[in-house]
Amino acid sequence: MTTLTDKSWKTICDTTDLVTDSGISALIANAAGEDEQIAIFHIPNSEEKIYAVGNYDPIGNANVLYRGIVGSIEDEPVVSSPLYKQHFSLRTGKCLQEDKSISVYPIRIENEQVQILY
Repeated sequence: MTTLTDKSWKTICDTTDLVTDSGISALIANAAGEDEQIAIFHIPNSEEKIYAVGNYDPIGNANVLYRGIVGSIEDEPVVSSPLYKQHFSLRTGKCLQEDKSISVYPIRIENEQVQILY
């Protein structure tokens, strides 16, 4: 089992790889050595500017969230799944329409590199 103290900042990409008001997908190895897809969103007009969430849509059962449309609902930054259009909070991972959620990861930019705590 991974604890918070086992986590470390991992570089995912350069800031030049980000697409404004859109998402990209990246692979990162989890504690078991298996690849997991992460969706990274760059929304310059939002409070945090960049967000990292799991790319897996638990309703559509596919790794597609990076292709979703970003926006906000009542000041909550969200991504709309490209499959069935449910909205997931980019801050909490909670689905606004159903009792589902996605993983959310702390993210930062250091020396023009995008890093997540994983």
